[in-house]
Amino acid sequence: MIELPKSPSFRLDGKRALITGGSSGIGLAAATALGHAGAHVTLAARRAAELESACAALRNSQISCDFLVLDVTRSANVDAAIADASPYDILVNNAGMNRPVPLVEQSDNDIDEVFDLNVKAAFYTSRAVARKLLAAKHPGSIINISSQMGHVGSARRVLYCASKHAIEGMTKALAWELGANDIRVNSICPTFIETPMTAAMFDKPGFKQWVCERIALGRLGRADEVMGAVVFLASGASSLMTGSALMLDGGWTAA
Repeated sequence: MIELPKSPSFRLDGKRALITGGSSGIGLAAATALGHAGAHVTLAARRAAELESACAALRNSQISCDFLVLDVTRSANVDAAIADASPYDILVNNAGMNRPVPLVEQSDNDIDEVFDLNVKAAFYTSRAVARKLLAAKHPGSIINISSQMGHVGSARRVLYCASKHAIEGMTKALAWELGANDIRVNSICPTFIETPMTAAMFDKPGFKQWVCERIALGRLGRADEVMGAVVFLASGASSLMTGSALMLDGGWTAA
């Protein structure tokens, strides 16, 4: 009798997950997916009212959750919040922003704010979560929500591309730093996703057409299309995967 290999589990029962920028868009989709897979989810964002509404919706869907009102660009606040909590088995670094203008029009404030949220905040949360995991000698999974723009360039997106290329470098280096401790680090690289944050961009004449012409599938992505990738990277189903970028770009970077 041939002994078949045991199928990996995508379940996350008993795991604790922290999702930054978790009150809406991709962050809330990630929290929903992780919660339905059995994890307890903690949403982190700046606005208490939005966090309360998101948590109420998750609990209504039988998902165990809580939230942190937290500005992840402030390292001391991040350290304090995570030091007070039990170790998080899963971290989803999702908080981010974009200021799409030509470089010659980019202000110092734009540069500071985009790098503070897109790059430095991911360093702060990863550092704090990793410290707790290492101290407890627990395995873990850090998932950085990057972008297809972490692998290509695009006009009017020099600042955003620079920030996401930085996240890709961080992902690879941190995978090597933490790999021996069974803490995996990967990125997810979506194309343009329809969310409340991107709605204004697609209202601009011709922009949606320009984007869709560069996506092999010929359409924008949806937040729910990121959910399976998050669960995969958080679970034992991806146990051999670290330092990798999971492309959810509809074929943009295949051109």
